[in-house]
Amino acid sequence: MASIANDPNGRRRLQFTDTNGRRQTIRLGKMPKRTAESVKVYVEHLLTTQLSKQPLDGETARWVASLDDMLSDKLANVGLIQQRDSATLGPFIDGYIESRRDVKLGTATVYGHTRRCLVAFFGTDKPLREITPGDADQWRLFLLAEGLSENTTRRRCGIAKQFFTTAVRKQLIPSNPFEELKAATIANRKRDYFVSRGEATKVLDACPDAQWRLLFALSRFGGLRCPSEHLAMRWGDVYWEHARVTIRSSKTEHHEGGECRVIPLFPELRPHLEAVFDQAEPGTEYVITRYRRSNVNLRTQLLKIVRRAGLEAWPKLFHNLRATRQTELAEEYPAHVVCSWLGNTKGVAMKHYLQTTDEHFRKAAQNPTQTVHDTSVSDGQQKQGTPQLSGKDVPDNGGQLLNIHSVGDTGFEPVTSAV
Repeated sequence: MASIANDPNGRRRLQFTDTNGRRQTIRLGKMPKRTAESVKVYVEHLLTTQLSKQPLDGETARWVASLDDMLSDKLANVGLIQQRDSATLGPFIDGYIESRRDVKLGTATVYGHTRRCLVAFFGTDKPLREITPGDADQWRLFLLAEGLSENTTRRRCGIAKQFFTTAVRKQLIPSNPFEELKAATIANRKRDYFVSRGEATKVLDACPDAQWRLLFALSRFGGLRCPSEHLAMRWGDVYWEHARVTIRSSKTEHHEGGECRVIPLFPELRPHLEAVFDQAEPGTEYVITRYRRSNVNLRTQLLKIVRRAGLEAWPKLFHNLRATRQTELAEEYPAHVVCSWLGNTKGVAMKHYLQTTDEHFRKAAQNPTQTVHDTSVSDGQQKQGTPQLSGKDVPDNGGQLLNIHSVGDTGFEPVTSAV
């Protein structure tokens, strides 16, 4: 499909017929024959791709991205590849963010934070092709030095990796310099905090109005994700006569059946929900109406409320409210039921939510662990009795976990809301 012609002084020409039947020539300049043969092979791959209208294979795409600007321009001039832009960091990321109008507002905000960090370190005019894996390592250290936590740093590394993966796919760079950076977040159980009912009562008393009391109660006693699940609640989702509430979840809606879940109208929630209902204007759609603006920072406001209540703010304000509720419910209900109500899995609950509390230690210290009767048979006689534990014996039970079972159809049929 292509041939190499030799010119004087060691120069090479590559000739081929394009998909329109025209004879094309690429002047390669001075080049070893073996290198020219390699270019010929990739040009034939490009022609085959155009004829079959299939995407480039990975190896050819990487070769195209690795070309110097001169040879890249020559291939573009004969229609084998697209004209390469001299992509720089700031404009490229801006274009990427602009193109991702499909993402949620929170994701777009994270994109903006990562862009700011990249530009602060590299500069807006830094060519993408000049950023190396070593530069990416230094950028990660820069984030930590700026005071970002390990998990926040990992999340921003993941977004940077996402940006540059797109640059690779667009053949702007040969490889992703951020590919090896760790992006998966890790559980930091040192920041766990169990918010007691006494503390919750003090916070509720310090809330400025009924809607704030409901926001807090939905987090502490409903286990909702704040703010997305709070602000998505509609009065049509509240089934008073069935004592159930449908929770809409934008976080899990991309999973099959994850767009919503049903939770009980817990006794701790009902009075706060009724108080807001009584104040709602006829025809009001959303439950929470006063704190819906995008510039409202619920975490900052809750921090002030907690301090007004005379309490010291706990880590991860809203997350630990949700974790506290899951820990409470796990003491009373089967694991699969609790995970269904909270909208997560057993693995996620064990890793991020379920806590070991002081109450667990207190009960364990007061109540001796009972061992199971030995039902093994020896010499035709069943052993009798249960071994007694002395005060010095320490039972080794291995910390048995709750089993997860499939969640069946509850048979619950939603009815029209009271509003």
